[in-house]
Amino acid sequence: MNIQLAVDRLNSQLPLKARQDQLPPALKKLHQTILMSLIKRGTPPTHEEMAEQVGAVQMTSALQTLGAKDLLVLNIAGTDVVGAYPITTETTAHQLSIDNRKIYAMCALDAVSVAPMFATEVNITSHCHVSNEPIQIRMYGSDVIKSNPDGVMIGIRWQMPRGIAAHSMCTEMVFLKDENIARQWQGDELERISLFTLTEAIAFGMGFFMPLMS
Repeated sequence: MNIQLAVDRLNSQLPLKARQDQLPPALKKLHQTILMSLIKRGTPPTHEEMAEQVGAVQMTSALQTLGAKDLLVLNIAGTDVVGAYPITTETTAHQLSIDNRKIYAMCALDAVSVAPMFATEVNITSHCHVSNEPIQIRMYGSDVIKSNPDGVMIGIRWQMPRGIAAHSMCTEMVFLKDENIARQWQGDELERISLFTLTEAIAFGMGFFMPLMS
């Protein structure tokens, strides 16, 4: 699939940038601050830090607004940040190591998007969705320094989110250990399932996620 077509398709199903652009400036800045804190510290900002930006009285309302737009994933009470696409503190199949801090990505596409999005080094530990064999990828920015095994692909089963995207559509954005396994997973669902090489997936992720920090 053409990369721009893939970006457009995902934006039609999960329009994060369009939702962010609809926010008042203070909420957009808060969203970006939360993203930076997750990547730099492995945790969201403290309540006190967020209150400094939007005011203590408005903080809960601000988080709930971002959560309602699925720009943030909140805890059940709606009072604490769990994650912000593409990064989460919830345990997923896709662990990221950044400056010896452990955090997680919500899906395989998210995992390969973090390094270029924040111009940093990221070590990804995951597994093949079909064979369950371990996958390790080391990236710096948009460059893949090492991939084990070689030929890893990312598959996406296109679907609309059911509630929170992190808990629905993201579960069908997966690592596949090689092209043979990827084609096996895709089967005859050529319209519903798209396959991407690592290089293609990184370009896709950059096109989708990097605008969120602009």
